[in-house]
Amino acid sequence: MFDSVEHQLSIIKRGVNELIVEDDLIERLKSSFKHNKPLRIKVGFDPSAPDLHLGHTVLLQKMKHFQDLGHQVIFLIGDFTGMIGDPTGKSESRKALSRDAVLKNAETYKEQVFKVLDPEKTELVFNSLWMGKLNSYDFIKLTSSYTVARMLERDDFANRYKNNKAISIHEFLYPLVQGYDSVVLKSDIELGGTDQKFNLLVGRELQRRYNIMPQIAITMPILEGLDGVQKMSKSLGNYVAINDTPNDMFGKIMSISDELMFRYYLLLSDKDLSQVQNLKNTVGSGKVHPMKIKEELAYEIVSRYHSYSAAKSALTAFKKMFSEKKVPNDIIEYNSSGYETVLSLIRSLNFASSNSEAKRLASQSGVSLNNNKIKDIDQVLEPGEYILKVGKRKFAKIKVD
Repeated sequence: MFDSVEHQLSIIKRGVNELIVEDDLIERLKSSFKHNKPLRIKVGFDPSAPDLHLGHTVLLQKMKHFQDLGHQVIFLIGDFTGMIGDPTGKSESRKALSRDAVLKNAETYKEQVFKVLDPEKTELVFNSLWMGKLNSYDFIKLTSSYTVARMLERDDFANRYKNNKAISIHEFLYPLVQGYDSVVLKSDIELGGTDQKFNLLVGRELQRRYNIMPQIAITMPILEGLDGVQKMSKSLGNYVAINDTPNDMFGKIMSISDELMFRYYLLLSDKDLSQVQNLKNTVGSGKVHPMKIKEELAYEIVSRYHSYSAAKSALTAFKKMFSEKKVPNDIIEYNSSGYETVLSLIRSLNFASSNSEAKRLASQSGVSLNNNKIKDIDQVLEPGEYILKVGKRKFAKIKVD
């Protein structure tokens, strides 16, 4: 059922930031191999927003690696922890979500994750199933398993305490509940982003206290967004959503830098490392233009989240729009009856999710009217006709009366 331990380890370690503890993982893999028993791989996602983006799929891809190796993947939807709110990286208390909002977002997660994972090989669980059954005695027992001093070792808590910023008691519950999930599920391995290291280690400690062999903690890098600097985030406007249209997804990926492209290959592609290195070598030697390799990446990702035919159409549309420098045939037409700024046009057309994103695009020369770059997007348009271009993929034909 399983490949050799050495082969498994090489796949598991691909793109990993930190593995705690590698020797323990090797022993766990040896036992799994010897007894033909799959390891239990746990990953938790709080449904704090309805859409997943490629940054989230770094973990999904690693889960798929474990699935392909024959192990049991547990996709945990934190409908209970989502109501607490993860304090990770927060400088102040995070507003807890309502039960209705959590459940609504959770439904969209279930639809999206199976674009990567095999649903027949995935155990889908909600942590409210066991957390909702804990009585007051059980909760006291859980909270007595960890000290305030250990909680304050966490950087974000320590910084807030040092700066006299409030820390609500319920925020201490978050890592405890996440850790208790590992106790209930008896996970052998838990995956998380680098920002989740503290929570993963709490899981190890709680498993020890409940006489369970502590899980291996594996952290994955936080994926940079399209700008190549900040982490991928919807609020920053530098994201590729799983539910983006094929053309938008393809175009966004084509906008990344050549250097960032290979990081995306490492963390998001199904190609093995030797294939990725070969692509890197061909670009480095000048044998192949990096745009061609980037097209392969965009084609692979669009195929995964849509279909091969959608990826083919998106590639054709991209080449027509950008390689041939043509405005798309299906360009949006927008009529304005009067006082209109470039900013208000961008927002009316949903070409940016916020005023700050629109201004950021303009500052990066990403907004133009009739091929002229626009820096001041608060300017009022005179009557006339314009071709508005925002970013590299969004066009509109504007008529101002």
